[in-house]
Amino acid sequence: MSSTHDGSPRLNAFRPVPRTGVIYVTAEATRRGYRQDDPDWCNLGQGQPETGPLPGAPARVTHVDIDPADQEYSPVPGLWELRETVASLYNKLYRRGLPSQYSAENVAIGGGGRVSVMRACAAVGGVHMGHFLPDYTAYEELLDVFRRFTPIPILLDPETGYDFSVRQLRREILGRGLGALLLSNPCNPTGKVIAGEELRAWVTLARELDCAMLMDEFYSHYVWKDGVTMSSAAQYVEDVDHDPIVLFDGLTKNWRYPGWRICWTVGPRSVIQAMSSAGSFLDGGPSRPMQRAAIALLDEESTRAETEAIHASFLAKRQVLLQGLRRLGVRFDLEPEGTFYCWGDVSGLPASLRTGEQFFQAALERRIITVPGVFFDVDPGKRRGGRPSRFQHHVRFSFGPSMPTLERALVRLGEMIADAA
Repeated sequence: MSSTHDGSPRLNAFRPVPRTGVIYVTAEATRRGYRQDDPDWCNLGQGQPETGPLPGAPARVTHVDIDPADQEYSPVPGLWELRETVASLYNKLYRRGLPSQYSAENVAIGGGGRVSVMRACAAVGGVHMGHFLPDYTAYEELLDVFRRFTPIPILLDPETGYDFSVRQLRREILGRGLGALLLSNPCNPTGKVIAGEELRAWVTLARELDCAMLMDEFYSHYVWKDGVTMSSAAQYVEDVDHDPIVLFDGLTKNWRYPGWRICWTVGPRSVIQAMSSAGSFLDGGPSRPMQRAAIALLDEESTRAETEAIHASFLAKRQVLLQGLRRLGVRFDLEPEGTFYCWGDVSGLPASLRTGEQFFQAALERRIITVPGVFFDVDPGKRRGGRPSRFQHHVRFSFGPSMPTLERALVRLGEMIADAA
Protein backbone atom coordinates (compact mmCIF):
# COMPACT_ATOMS: atom_id res chain seq x y z
CA MET A 1 0.00 0.00 0.00
CA SER A 2 1.29 3.47 -0.92
CA SER A 3 0.15 6.99 -0.06
CA THR A 4 -1.53 9.66 -2.14
CA HIS A 5 -0.23 13.23 -2.38
CA ASP A 6 -2.19 14.19 0.76
CA GLY A 7 -0.78 11.31 2.82
CA SER A 8 -3.86 9.09 2.82
CA PRO A 9 -3.35 5.39 2.02
CA ARG A 10 -4.14 4.10 -1.48
CA LEU A 11 -4.40 0.50 -2.62
CA ASN A 12 -1.84 -0.11 -5.36
CA ALA A 13 -4.35 -1.89 -7.56
CA PHE A 14 -6.36 1.31 -8.06
CA ARG A 15 -5.40 4.40 -10.00
CA PRO A 16 -6.39 7.92 -8.98
CA VAL A 17 -9.34 8.81 -11.19
CA PRO A 18 -9.59 12.51 -12.08
CA ARG A 19 -12.83 14.39 -11.55
CA THR A 20 -14.52 15.84 -14.62
CA GLY A 21 -14.89 19.61 -14.85
CA VAL A 22 -18.20 20.25 -13.10
CA ILE A 23 -17.52 17.60 -10.46
CA TYR A 24 -14.11 19.13 -9.73
CA VAL A 25 -15.32 22.72 -9.40
CA THR A 26 -18.28 21.68 -7.28
CA ALA A 27 -15.99 19.74 -4.93
CA GLU A 28 -13.68 22.76 -4.63
CA ALA A 29 -16.64 25.03 -3.90
CA THR A 30 -18.00 22.58 -1.32
CA ARG A 31 -14.69 22.79 0.54
CA ARG A 32 -15.39 26.53 0.81
CA GLY A 33 -18.91 26.08 2.15
CA TYR A 34 -21.01 25.71 -1.00
CA ARG A 35 -24.32 23.86 -0.65
CA GLN A 36 -26.69 23.31 -3.56
CA ASP A 37 -29.62 24.98 -1.80
CA ASP A 38 -27.60 27.96 -0.50
CA PRO A 39 -29.05 31.09 -2.20
CA ASP A 40 -25.90 33.08 -1.45
CA TRP A 41 -23.86 31.08 -3.98
CA CYS A 42 -23.99 31.74 -7.74
CA ASN A 43 -23.30 28.52 -9.61
CA LEU A 44 -22.26 29.61 -13.10
CA GLY A 45 -20.49 26.28 -13.41
CA GLN A 46 -23.61 24.15 -13.33
CA GLY A 47 -24.23 21.76 -16.19
CA GLN A 48 -27.98 21.67 -15.71
CA PRO A 49 -30.77 24.14 -16.47
CA GLU A 50 -32.98 25.59 -13.78
CA THR A 51 -35.57 22.93 -13.04
CA GLY A 52 -38.49 24.95 -11.67
CA PRO A 53 -41.60 26.27 -13.44
CA LEU A 54 -41.17 28.45 -16.54
CA PRO A 55 -43.88 30.69 -18.04
CA GLY A 56 -45.70 28.77 -20.75
CA ALA A 57 -44.09 25.42 -19.92
CA PRO A 58 -46.09 22.32 -18.97
CA ALA A 59 -46.62 21.88 -15.24
CA ARG A 60 -43.66 20.31 -13.47
CA VAL A 61 -43.94 16.76 -12.18
CA THR A 62 -44.01 16.81 -8.38
CA HIS A 63 -44.67 13.18 -7.55
CA VAL A 64 -44.37 9.76 -9.15
CA ASP A 65 -46.73 6.86 -8.47
CA ILE A 66 -45.07 3.43 -8.60
CA ASP A 67 -46.91 0.40 -9.88
CA PRO A 68 -45.96 -2.71 -7.84
CA ALA A 69 -44.77 -4.41 -11.04
CA ASP A 70 -42.27 -1.60 -11.55
CA GLN A 71 -40.41 -2.58 -8.39
CA GLU A 72 -38.74 -5.23 -10.56
CA TYR A 73 -35.66 -4.87 -12.74
CA SER A 74 -36.06 -3.06 -16.02
CA PRO A 75 -35.09 -4.76 -19.28
CA VAL A 76 -31.54 -3.64 -20.05
CA PRO A 77 -32.53 -1.73 -23.23
CA GLY A 78 -35.43 -0.13 -21.38
CA LEU A 79 -39.19 -0.50 -21.13
CA TRP A 80 -40.71 -1.29 -24.51
CA GLU A 81 -43.43 1.32 -23.98
CA LEU A 82 -40.89 4.11 -23.43
CA ARG A 83 -38.79 2.98 -26.37
CA GLU A 84 -41.90 3.15 -28.57
CA THR A 85 -42.69 6.61 -27.22
CA VAL A 86 -39.20 7.94 -27.97
CA ALA A 87 -39.26 6.49 -31.50
CA SER A 88 -42.69 8.02 -32.13
CA LEU A 89 -41.54 11.44 -30.90
CA TYR A 90 -38.53 11.43 -33.23
CA ASN A 91 -40.70 10.43 -36.17
CA LYS A 92 -43.14 13.26 -35.45
CA LEU A 93 -40.51 15.93 -34.80
CA TYR A 94 -37.98 15.05 -37.50
CA ARG A 95 -39.20 12.38 -39.92
CA ARG A 96 -42.72 13.26 -41.08
CA GLY A 97 -43.31 11.94 -44.58
CA LEU A 98 -40.04 10.03 -44.76
CA PRO A 99 -40.27 6.36 -45.80
CA SER A 100 -37.89 5.05 -43.14
CA GLN A 101 -39.23 5.44 -39.60
CA TYR A 102 -37.75 4.71 -36.18
CA SER A 103 -39.28 1.91 -34.13
CA ALA A 104 -38.82 0.77 -30.55
CA GLU A 105 -35.99 -1.45 -31.78
CA ASN A 106 -34.07 1.69 -32.77
CA VAL A 107 -34.10 2.99 -29.19
CA ALA A 108 -32.30 2.02 -25.99
CA ILE A 109 -32.95 3.68 -22.65
CA GLY A 110 -30.04 4.41 -20.32
CA GLY A 111 -29.62 5.64 -16.77
CA GLY A 112 -28.04 8.95 -17.77
CA GLY A 113 -26.14 10.44 -20.67
CA ARG A 114 -22.73 9.17 -19.61
CA VAL A 115 -24.13 5.66 -19.27
CA SER A 116 -25.58 5.80 -22.78
CA VAL A 117 -22.32 7.06 -24.31
CA MET A 118 -20.38 4.51 -22.25
CA ARG A 119 -22.51 1.68 -23.66
CA ALA A 120 -21.82 2.93 -27.17
CA CYS A 121 -18.07 3.18 -26.55
CA ALA A 122 -18.09 -0.38 -25.20
CA ALA A 123 -19.76 -1.56 -28.41
CA VAL A 124 -17.36 0.24 -30.77
CA GLY A 125 -14.79 -2.04 -32.40
CA GLY A 126 -11.09 -1.60 -33.11
CA VAL A 127 -11.25 1.68 -35.04
CA HIS A 128 -9.86 5.20 -34.89
CA MET A 129 -12.39 7.30 -32.95
CA GLY A 130 -12.19 11.01 -33.76
CA HIS A 131 -13.06 13.63 -31.15
CA PHE A 132 -12.94 17.41 -31.26
CA LEU A 133 -11.00 19.87 -29.11
CA PRO A 134 -12.62 21.43 -27.17
CA ASP A 135 -15.59 19.24 -26.23
CA TYR A 136 -17.46 17.76 -23.27
CA THR A 137 -15.15 17.00 -20.32
CA ALA A 138 -16.52 13.50 -19.58
CA TYR A 139 -15.34 12.29 -22.99
CA GLU A 140 -11.77 12.29 -21.67
CA GLU A 141 -12.17 9.27 -19.40
CA LEU A 142 -14.69 7.55 -21.67
CA LEU A 143 -12.22 7.67 -24.56
CA ASP A 144 -9.42 6.33 -22.36
CA VAL A 145 -11.13 3.52 -20.46
CA PHE A 146 -12.25 1.56 -23.51
CA ARG A 147 -8.99 0.46 -25.12
CA ARG A 148 -10.48 -1.41 -28.08
CA PHE A 149 -10.51 1.78 -30.20
CA THR A 150 -7.91 4.55 -30.54
CA PRO A 151 -8.96 8.16 -29.79
CA ILE A 152 -7.79 10.66 -32.41
CA PRO A 153 -7.98 14.39 -31.53
CA ILE A 154 -9.21 16.91 -34.11
CA LEU A 155 -8.43 20.57 -33.48
CA LEU A 156 -11.07 23.28 -33.77
CA ASP A 157 -9.81 26.84 -34.30
CA PRO A 158 -11.04 29.63 -32.00
CA GLU A 159 -10.03 32.22 -34.63
CA THR A 160 -12.62 30.85 -37.06
CA GLY A 161 -15.35 30.56 -34.43
CA TYR A 162 -14.83 26.76 -34.23
CA ASP A 163 -16.14 26.24 -37.77
CA PHE A 164 -15.35 22.87 -39.31
CA SER A 165 -16.33 22.41 -42.94
CA VAL A 166 -17.50 19.24 -44.62
CA ARG A 167 -14.34 19.41 -46.72
CA GLN A 168 -12.22 19.40 -43.56
CA LEU A 169 -14.31 16.58 -42.15
CA ARG A 170 -13.79 14.47 -45.27
CA ARG A 171 -10.04 15.06 -45.06
CA GLU A 172 -9.94 13.97 -41.41
CA ILE A 173 -12.02 10.83 -41.95
CA LEU A 174 -10.06 9.69 -44.99
CA GLY A 175 -6.65 10.95 -43.94
CA ARG A 176 -6.73 9.54 -40.41
CA GLY A 177 -8.83 6.51 -41.25
CA LEU A 178 -11.59 7.37 -38.80
CA GLY A 179 -14.20 4.68 -38.26
CA ALA A 180 -16.20 6.74 -35.79
CA LEU A 181 -16.56 10.29 -34.51
CA LEU A 182 -17.82 11.40 -31.08
CA LEU A 183 -19.09 14.96 -30.68
CA SER A 184 -21.61 17.12 -28.89
CA ASN A 185 -23.96 19.13 -31.11
CA PRO A 186 -24.74 21.80 -29.97
CA CYS A 187 -21.22 21.79 -28.59
CA ASN A 188 -20.51 21.90 -24.88
CA PRO A 189 -18.64 24.22 -24.14
CA THR A 190 -18.37 26.50 -27.21
CA GLY A 191 -22.05 26.67 -28.14
CA LYS A 192 -21.24 25.93 -31.79
CA VAL A 193 -24.17 24.38 -33.69
CA ILE A 194 -24.15 22.22 -36.81
CA ALA A 195 -27.67 22.48 -38.25
CA GLY A 196 -29.68 22.68 -41.46
CA GLU A 197 -27.92 21.90 -44.72
CA GLU A 198 -24.57 21.74 -42.98
CA LEU A 199 -25.84 18.95 -40.72
CA ARG A 200 -27.39 17.21 -43.71
CA ALA A 201 -23.95 17.23 -45.38
CA TRP A 202 -22.31 15.71 -42.29
CA VAL A 203 -24.88 12.88 -42.24
CA THR A 204 -24.46 12.32 -45.96
CA LEU A 205 -20.68 12.10 -45.57
CA ALA A 206 -21.00 9.65 -42.68
CA ARG A 207 -23.19 7.45 -44.86
CA GLU A 208 -20.86 7.72 -47.87
CA LEU A 209 -17.66 6.93 -45.94
CA ASP A 210 -19.22 4.55 -43.39
CA CYS A 211 -17.96 6.64 -40.48
CA ALA A 212 -20.21 6.21 -37.45
CA MET A 213 -21.21 9.55 -35.96
CA LEU A 214 -22.00 9.38 -32.26
CA MET A 215 -23.81 12.66 -31.66
CA ASP A 216 -24.56 13.94 -28.18
CA GLU A 217 -27.71 16.02 -28.78
CA PHE A 218 -28.51 16.83 -25.16
CA TYR A 219 -28.74 20.57 -25.95
CA SER A 220 -30.70 20.11 -29.18
CA HIS A 221 -33.65 22.21 -27.93
CA TYR A 222 -31.33 25.08 -26.96
CA VAL A 223 -30.54 26.38 -30.45
CA TRP A 224 -30.27 30.15 -30.90
CA LYS A 225 -29.48 30.53 -34.64
CA ASP A 226 -31.41 30.98 -37.89
CA GLY A 227 -34.84 30.69 -36.32
CA VAL A 228 -34.20 27.05 -35.39
CA THR A 229 -35.56 25.87 -32.03
CA MET A 230 -34.84 22.12 -32.23
CA SER A 231 -32.23 20.35 -34.32
CA SER A 232 -31.33 16.68 -34.74
CA ALA A 233 -29.36 14.64 -37.23
CA ALA A 234 -32.39 12.30 -37.23
CA GLN A 235 -33.96 14.67 -39.75
CA TYR A 236 -31.33 13.80 -42.39
CA VAL A 237 -31.02 10.04 -41.94
CA GLU A 238 -32.14 8.15 -45.05
CA ASP A 239 -32.38 4.63 -43.65
CA VAL A 240 -32.72 4.37 -39.88
CA ASP A 241 -31.24 0.86 -39.86
CA HIS A 242 -28.28 1.44 -42.17
CA ASP A 243 -27.09 5.05 -41.82
CA PRO A 244 -24.25 5.11 -39.22
CA ILE A 245 -25.85 7.83 -37.10
CA VAL A 246 -26.19 7.23 -33.35
CA LEU A 247 -27.91 9.93 -31.29
CA PHE A 248 -27.98 10.56 -27.54
CA ASP A 249 -30.55 12.67 -25.70
CA GLY A 250 -32.71 12.54 -22.60
CA LEU A 251 -34.75 14.33 -19.98
CA THR A 252 -31.62 15.94 -18.50
CA LYS A 253 -31.49 19.23 -20.42
CA ASN A 254 -34.29 19.44 -22.99
CA TRP A 255 -37.03 18.53 -20.52
CA ARG A 256 -35.16 19.96 -17.49
CA TYR A 257 -35.34 16.80 -15.36
CA PRO A 258 -31.65 16.01 -14.76
CA GLY A 259 -32.28 14.16 -11.51
CA TRP A 260 -34.42 11.55 -13.22
CA ARG A 261 -31.37 10.09 -15.01
CA ILE A 262 -33.47 8.92 -17.97
CA CYS A 263 -31.75 9.18 -21.34
CA TRP A 264 -31.85 7.34 -24.63
CA THR A 265 -29.88 6.32 -27.67
CA VAL A 266 -31.46 6.33 -31.14
CA GLY A 267 -29.74 4.48 -33.97
CA PRO A 268 -29.67 1.41 -36.23
CA ARG A 269 -31.14 -1.76 -34.69
CA SER A 270 -27.80 -3.57 -34.85
CA VAL A 271 -26.14 -0.79 -32.84
CA ILE A 272 -28.94 -0.77 -30.27
CA GLN A 273 -28.60 -4.54 -29.87
CA ALA A 274 -24.84 -4.29 -29.35
CA MET A 275 -25.23 -1.44 -26.85
CA SER A 276 -27.87 -3.38 -24.94
CA SER A 277 -25.49 -6.34 -24.68
CA ALA A 278 -22.85 -3.95 -23.34
CA GLY A 279 -25.39 -2.56 -20.86
CA SER A 280 -25.97 -6.05 -19.51
CA PHE A 281 -22.48 -6.03 -17.96
CA LEU A 282 -21.92 -2.29 -17.54
CA ASP A 283 -25.01 -0.96 -15.77
CA GLY A 284 -27.83 -3.53 -15.87
CA GLY A 285 -30.52 -1.13 -17.04
CA PRO A 286 -32.19 2.12 -15.94
CA SER A 287 -34.77 2.82 -13.22
CA ARG A 288 -38.07 1.18 -14.11
CA PRO A 289 -40.39 3.57 -12.18
CA MET A 290 -38.74 6.67 -13.69
CA GLN A 291 -39.01 5.22 -17.19
CA ARG A 292 -42.70 4.69 -16.66
CA ALA A 293 -43.14 8.27 -15.47
CA ALA A 294 -41.15 9.61 -18.43
CA ILE A 295 -43.64 8.33 -21.01
CA ALA A 296 -46.15 11.09 -20.25
CA LEU A 297 -43.53 13.80 -20.80
CA LEU A 298 -42.68 12.82 -24.35
CA ASP A 299 -45.75 13.64 -26.38
CA GLU A 300 -45.21 16.12 -29.21
CA GLU A 301 -47.44 18.91 -27.92
CA SER A 302 -45.89 19.15 -24.44
CA THR A 303 -42.37 18.80 -25.88
CA ARG A 304 -42.94 21.76 -28.18
CA ALA A 305 -44.47 23.79 -25.34
CA GLU A 306 -41.49 23.07 -23.10
CA THR A 307 -39.09 24.06 -25.87
CA GLU A 308 -40.88 27.33 -26.55
CA ALA A 309 -40.79 28.16 -22.83
CA ILE A 310 -37.06 27.37 -22.72
CA HIS A 311 -36.43 29.72 -25.62
CA ALA A 312 -38.40 32.58 -24.11
CA SER A 313 -36.57 32.30 -20.79
CA PHE A 314 -33.08 31.25 -21.79
CA LEU A 315 -32.66 33.67 -24.68
CA ALA A 316 -33.14 36.52 -22.23
CA LYS A 317 -30.62 35.00 -19.82
CA ARG A 318 -28.18 34.45 -22.68
CA GLN A 319 -28.23 38.15 -23.54
CA VAL A 320 -27.84 39.28 -19.94
CA LEU A 321 -24.83 37.05 -19.33
CA LEU A 322 -23.17 37.76 -22.69
CA GLN A 323 -23.55 41.51 -22.42
CA GLY A 324 -22.61 41.58 -18.76
CA LEU A 325 -19.42 39.56 -19.23
CA ARG A 326 -18.44 41.58 -22.29
CA ARG A 327 -18.74 44.80 -20.29
CA LEU A 328 -16.38 43.29 -17.73
CA GLY A 329 -13.72 42.60 -20.39
CA VAL A 330 -14.41 38.94 -21.22
CA ARG A 331 -14.01 38.21 -24.93
CA PHE A 332 -15.83 35.61 -27.02
CA ASP A 333 -14.54 33.59 -29.97
CA LEU A 334 -18.16 32.78 -30.71
CA GLU A 335 -21.44 33.93 -29.23
CA PRO A 336 -23.28 30.72 -28.25
CA GLU A 337 -25.41 29.42 -31.12
CA GLY A 338 -26.73 26.71 -28.81
CA THR A 339 -26.50 25.28 -25.23
CA PHE A 340 -26.75 27.47 -22.13
CA TYR A 341 -23.04 28.28 -21.89
CA CYS A 342 -20.88 31.28 -22.73
CA TRP A 343 -17.31 30.26 -23.62
CA GLY A 344 -15.26 33.26 -22.56
CA ASP A 345 -11.63 34.32 -23.02
CA VAL A 346 -10.32 36.07 -19.88
CA SER A 347 -6.82 36.86 -21.20
CA GLY A 348 -7.67 40.58 -21.36
CA LEU A 349 -8.50 40.85 -17.65
CA PRO A 350 -6.08 42.03 -14.93
CA ALA A 351 -2.96 39.86 -14.66
CA SER A 352 -4.15 37.89 -11.62
CA LEU A 353 -7.30 36.74 -13.45
CA ARG A 354 -5.98 35.87 -16.91
CA THR A 355 -6.14 32.08 -16.75
CA GLY A 356 -9.22 29.99 -16.23
CA GLU A 357 -7.80 28.54 -13.02
CA GLN A 358 -6.92 31.98 -11.60
CA PHE A 359 -10.37 33.28 -12.49
CA PHE A 360 -12.06 30.21 -11.01
CA GLN A 361 -10.16 30.46 -7.70
CA ALA A 362 -10.78 34.20 -7.34
CA ALA A 363 -14.48 33.79 -8.18
CA LEU A 364 -14.83 31.11 -5.49
CA GLU A 365 -13.84 33.74 -2.93
CA ARG A 366 -16.89 35.70 -4.11
CA ARG A 367 -19.09 32.58 -3.85
CA ILE A 368 -19.28 32.16 -7.62
CA ILE A 369 -18.55 28.87 -9.40
CA THR A 370 -17.16 28.75 -12.95
CA VAL A 371 -15.35 26.03 -14.95
CA PRO A 372 -11.78 26.55 -16.24
CA GLY A 373 -11.49 25.94 -19.97
CA VAL A 374 -8.64 23.42 -19.69
CA PHE A 375 -11.13 20.73 -18.65
CA PHE A 376 -12.63 20.80 -22.15
CA ASP A 377 -9.27 20.28 -23.87
CA VAL A 378 -9.97 16.54 -23.93
CA ASP A 379 -6.77 14.53 -23.46
CA PRO A 380 -7.49 10.79 -23.01
CA GLY A 381 -4.73 9.12 -21.02
CA LYS A 382 -2.97 12.47 -20.44
CA ARG A 383 -0.61 11.78 -23.33
CA ARG A 384 0.43 15.36 -24.10
CA GLY A 385 3.27 15.40 -21.62
CA GLY A 386 2.16 18.38 -19.55
CA ARG A 387 2.12 20.81 -22.46
CA PRO A 388 -0.01 23.90 -21.77
CA SER A 389 -3.59 23.82 -23.00
CA ARG A 390 -4.73 26.07 -25.83
CA PHE A 391 -7.68 26.92 -23.60
CA GLN A 392 -5.88 27.92 -20.42
CA HIS A 393 -7.34 31.43 -20.79
CA HIS A 394 -10.93 30.25 -21.31
CA VAL A 395 -13.78 29.87 -18.83
CA ARG A 396 -17.20 28.28 -19.27
CA PHE A 397 -20.02 30.36 -17.78
CA SER A 398 -23.49 28.79 -17.48
CA PHE A 399 -26.76 30.67 -17.91
CA GLY A 400 -28.56 27.58 -16.63
CA PRO A 401 -29.29 29.28 -13.27
CA SER A 402 -32.11 31.75 -12.68
CA MET A 403 -31.96 35.36 -13.89
CA PRO A 404 -31.53 36.79 -10.35
CA THR A 405 -28.55 34.45 -9.84
CA LEU A 406 -26.94 35.66 -13.07
CA GLU A 407 -27.47 39.30 -12.18
CA ARG A 408 -26.03 38.82 -8.70
CA ALA A 409 -23.01 36.99 -10.11
CA LEU A 410 -22.28 39.75 -12.62
CA VAL A 411 -22.23 42.35 -9.85
CA ARG A 412 -19.79 40.27 -7.81
CA LEU A 413 -17.58 39.53 -10.80
CA GLY A 414 -17.46 43.25 -11.57
CA GLU A 415 -16.26 43.94 -8.04
CA MET A 416 -13.69 41.15 -8.30
CA ILE A 417 -12.25 42.49 -11.54
CA ALA A 418 -12.22 46.07 -10.26
CA ASP A 419 -10.35 45.00 -7.11
CA ALA A 420 -7.77 43.13 -9.24
CA ALA A 421 -7.10 46.08 -11.57
